[in-house]
Amino acid sequence: MKSDDDFYKSEMHNLHSAIETNFHDSISGYYFVELDPTKRETKFGHKREYSWLWALCAMFEATNEVEKVDQNADLVDGIFNNIQHYYDPAPPVPGYGEYIVKLNKGQRYYDDNQWIGIAGLEIYERTGDTTYLDLGKAMYDFMMTAYDTKLGGGLYWRENDFESKNTCSNGPGVIVALKMYKATNKQAYLDTALMIYNWTNEKLQTPTGLFYDNIKTEDESIGKAIYSYNTGTMLQSNVYLYEITGDEKYLKEAIKLADSSLEYFYGNGQFRDGYWFNAVLLRGYQHLLKHHKDLKYILGFKKALDKALTEDKSDKGLFASNGSTYNLVEHGGMLEILARFTHLEDNYDLGNSK
Repeated sequence: MKSDDDFYKSEMHNLHSAIETNFHDSISGYYFVELDPTKRETKFGHKREYSWLWALCAMFEATNEVEKVDQNADLVDGIFNNIQHYYDPAPPVPGYGEYIVKLNKGQRYYDDNQWIGIAGLEIYERTGDTTYLDLGKAMYDFMMTAYDTKLGGGLYWRENDFESKNTCSNGPGVIVALKMYKATNKQAYLDTALMIYNWTNEKLQTPTGLFYDNIKTEDESIGKAIYSYNTGTMLQSNVYLYEITGDEKYLKEAIKLADSSLEYFYGNGQFRDGYWFNAVLLRGYQHLLKHHKDLKYILGFKKALDKALTEDKSDKGLFASNGSTYNLVEHGGMLEILARFTHLEDNYDLGNSK
């Protein structure tokens, strides 16, 4: 079953080199948000040429996946150290702001902190380094300041903005809580996970089993955009719940989400939204494969990936599609995808990769 091709591994290493060459500023040590200096945003009177926290979240998870398949890689600590420039200890609970604090800290987003928590807990599971368990606990504590009982529960999207509760802050919230439960065996974390999971299914799941973007607190109107990462977090939540509880209903729900998302997001053989959004859905597909051996989800995703590798790559080895710019968050997403496919090509027959 194992492939001798190493096609995706080669693509992974090439992309990581291209990211470091083109996005990492050797003078400041920060990462650039955009390749094109004219597209770096001015906000609040300051030019924000360096990366938003979100892109470093993408790089944090991606470099952890690279380390899983390349034992010589030593990358996550460097990204984590870079993230510390975004640390904001403001009350009620410390967290990470959207931008470099000493330059212009801006808003704190609950989902950004959750992505950091998820990656940190993944690193803890892999290495046993309690620094990253402590990070997961801190991100859990921060995200729970987003909870109240409006609309019956759920988490807001960003601090001091009570307009909406979003799948992008509730789906990863379930995963942070579940991973904290796995790490500590404390029932309170599982209780939190189930509370958020049930609320998200009730308020934001579509009739076909995907997930809407948000619900407004004022009138309960639904923001009906459907993104791959929202389905991805809820799919993976179901896989974790199946592993933790042994209840088959969660595995059945995960398969239902995988089936619905495969047709919706990959039925036309290309990525429907950004690379990073798709990376989060791939997490769910890859996790599901441990318990449901059908490769159709991975192979459907692979068609879109191979198309992007053929059509979206520039002479610099960077990626842009659907009119998007060369930005760091999408490159973090593509790097994670390639690292995950490196694992998959080493363990499954994926067919021709060229």
